[in-house]
Amino acid sequence: MKRKICVVTGTRGEYGLLYSLMKEIEKDQDLQLQLVVTGMHLSPEFGLTYREIEQDGFDIYSKVEMLLSSDTPIGAAKSIGLGVISFADVFYGLQPDLLVLLGDRYEILAAAQAALVAKIPIAHIAGGDTTEGAFDEAIRHSITKMSHLHFVTNEESGCRVRQLGENPRHIYNVGSPGIDRIMSLKLMDRFQLEKSLQFSFFKKNLLITFHPVTLAGQSTSLHFKELLEALHDLGSEIGLIFTRPNADPEGRELVHLLDDFVLQHANAIVYTSLGQLRYFSIVAQVDAVVGNSSSGIYEVPSFKRPTVNIGDRQKGRLLASSVINCPPQKAAIEKAIREAFVMDCSATTNPYGDGNSSIKMLHIIKSITDYKALLKKHFYRVGGCENE
Repeated sequence: MKRKICVVTGTRGEYGLLYSLMKEIEKDQDLQLQLVVTGMHLSPEFGLTYREIEQDGFDIYSKVEMLLSSDTPIGAAKSIGLGVISFADVFYGLQPDLLVLLGDRYEILAAAQAALVAKIPIAHIAGGDTTEGAFDEAIRHSITKMSHLHFVTNEESGCRVRQLGENPRHIYNVGSPGIDRIMSLKLMDRFQLEKSLQFSFFKKNLLITFHPVTLAGQSTSLHFKELLEALHDLGSEIGLIFTRPNADPEGRELVHLLDDFVLQHANAIVYTSLGQLRYFSIVAQVDAVVGNSSSGIYEVPSFKRPTVNIGDRQKGRLLASSVINCPPQKAAIEKAIREAFVMDCSATTNPYGDGNSSIKMLHIIKSITDYKALLKKHFYRVGGCENE
């Protein structure tokens, strides 16, 4: 009998990271993929991206509606509660043998809570990272403590998971699965992109994604205004390609500011969802990626392109030499972008792996004969992490 491996995805970026692993599970004769979509995938406001998942050939076993039409902390908290209730029903019906979760979104926290009390073993991808500027940090570590297999993206993160008392035997440094996706894609060329985007590239171009910073001392919109003013001051001869922010508190305010900016700038365009192929094809064409998305840290270094990482949202992550950090201030952002324009990233090495993460995870998943035996955990006190 095939073992049922349930995978939950709630955002476009997370889906891209999970894509290669899901393909490996789907084609394995000993495993059955149970795909559950939730969150922004089901929202018209965020592009109904579950359709892209279906276009990629995946069968969706269940859709969990949990995203309230709100971008306030109250709305986010209520969405988590609704998610826990809904995932409880879904997991009861699917009866998965193993649940695979990635990252630190609150939708994923809801899935983890429901699985914990249902005694469903959890494999967690990208635990142990640190992002000091967002409540994602606490969510990520919470999911780690509810999980039983830990697929970390680098050794520093593995050390942090050990610090949390997890069994070292069940912590695996596999790198980032997002790199696997990059390696498997046949990217669009500039002509194909311009036709698809209905946008003509300029002599210099930027790809920009800026998400709410949920633990910022100031309003995120103030930080975003600093970025927009810096982009304005760079001049109209630079092409600006924006993607919309995630469904987090203050997200809608950022969307309003972004839409107003694009209306007033003929060199700018915004997309709700680009899809993985177009997104990475654009990365390969632009002069720099700007904002505070984890993609600029995880995947962009593989393209030998610079990343201008703004503020504290990704603070604490392992960084490639192609990443330029700057505070959310207009002058600093403009200076960092100008530095990126002349930066040589040809020798950049991505510290998050070589593109074989999904195969590694699949082999580990298949090597475990009894997932239920992982449920009862012992707190491990280990040395070797004193300097963290």
